[in-house]
Amino acid sequence: MMFRYFGYAFVAIVLLHLIATDRVFAQALSPPSPAVDRPVSQCQAIAEAVPGVSFASAAPATLPLVFAQARRNEEVSITYLGHSTFLIETPGGVSIATDFNGYNRPAAAPTVATMNKAHSSHYTLTPDPAIRHVLHGWGDAGKAADHHLMVGDAYVRNVPTDIRSRGGAMEANGNSIFIFEVAGLCIGHLGHLHHELTDSHYAAIGRLDVVMVPVDGGLTMGAESMSRVVTRLRSALILPMHRRGPPIDRFLSMFGAGFDHRFGDSDRITVSLRNLPEKPLIYILKGV
Repeated sequence: MMFRYFGYAFVAIVLLHLIATDRVFAQALSPPSPAVDRPVSQCQAIAEAVPGVSFASAAPATLPLVFAQARRNEEVSITYLGHSTFLIETPGGVSIATDFNGYNRPAAAPTVATMNKAHSSHYTLTPDPAIRHVLHGWGDAGKAADHHLMVGDAYVRNVPTDIRSRGGAMEANGNSIFIFEVAGLCIGHLGHLHHELTDSHYAAIGRLDVVMVPVDGGLTMGAESMSRVVTRLRSALILPMHRRGPPIDRFLSMFGAGFDHRFGDSDRITVSLRNLPEKPLIYILKGV
């Protein structure tokens, strides 16, 4: 009976996964009307089906099923612009700037700018009018931000988290983890994360192949707390950011033999499903 149960569960997960990825593929070709349909997350679907699941890396050697999500050997470019701002460039020509503050910015206005309000170094109230989509990580009137944006070949969504106010009290849903689904990859930016995540957060996030992590050692969270979050996410590629104060070695020392680390000689990295490291890699881009 137990084997039969697990067999049914496995079949259900595979079917849900395939249905979700087919819908995402169709939506990339023909974006849905916001009033009629909402994009389906290829990174989140299985997490919702199995509460409490802990995702493994989607490196090709460990999870071949993920190849169904990629239409071609598409590559995503990620460039570190400074502080918590990365420029993500998709195969379809969409550009996304994370925690956009107006001064760590690319040469041309991005298609999408995501923001968080911890400090002015994470947002601007006067963004370039040429930016087509400005997404705040905080909501209005006490409500959580809720973004589900399909733009070109990228799907952008958010998972709200709490944030520490200047007085030290926690403000509910004041920050967002933004997730970018493109070329079969699940790319996450933790923003100005101030607390460890719950099982509900992990389920809402789903799988992250690439994660951008603040490593300031205390302005967001201490290195030990942040290392626990990174370990639980089990991303294939970890990109440190928001490094102020302690040396990067302190963050690296929190991880054992299960993680590799490398210092890049460039502020840019090109990622695809097929070149994800099989062993989790903490990759420090130039400028961090």
